[in-house]
Amino acid sequence: MAEHGRGGIASCCCSFIFTSGLTALFMWLSLRTSKPTCTIQRFYVPALNKSQNSTSNHTITFDLKLDNGMKDKGVHYDNINLNFSYQNGSALLIANYTVTGFYQGHGKKATRKNLAVDGGAVPWEAAVNAVLNGSTVDFRVDLATRVRYKIMFWNTKRERVVVHGDVEVDSSGEKAKKKKKGVKLKSKSSELRGHWVSLWIVAVFTFLVILLQ
Repeated sequence: MAEHGRGGIASCCCSFIFTSGLTALFMWLSLRTSKPTCTIQRFYVPALNKSQNSTSNHTITFDLKLDNGMKDKGVHYDNINLNFSYQNGSALLIANYTVTGFYQGHGKKATRKNLAVDGGAVPWEAAVNAVLNGSTVDFRVDLATRVRYKIMFWNTKRERVVVHGDVEVDSSGEKAKKKKKGVKLKSKSSELRGHWVSLWIVAVFTFLVILLQ
């Protein structure tokens, strides 16, 4: 009887631990957030378009897409700061642009189209010669902002978003690799964090399954 009682207590403890673990996991999954995806959809440099008769237009136009992949959380953006650099061995800062902050609803996408910066600081002679010789010209886009996530009726603390991406431009003046999805701006630190989070979830589920057996 004593052994049976101890077995019942152990079984209850395991069930409690299992239920508590699942509850904690589901709460964590419902409260966890993911940073928005930032993409350069279009990038056009008319001075590098060899079909044009002039290379005097130093404007750079671009479309920025922001994707909130969370179906149950909104995103409040602070002002979004963009830096543009010319890549030629080392990065040369050529322009910056600020997108006014805004709120983005659950699972929504927003595209800011036909944004423009003055690329006068680009060494245009070298850039034009490069595309005329069949090479590409590399630009780097850095994006920095802070976001708050709206979860039901409350907002989280601000979290930094710092990402970047490289854009290759050819003799058409457009992105050399014309992908429909554009150039995704990435952060190495966020990729590593996502990898460890996935491993942690697998470890928790494995532990709970062992307890249940």
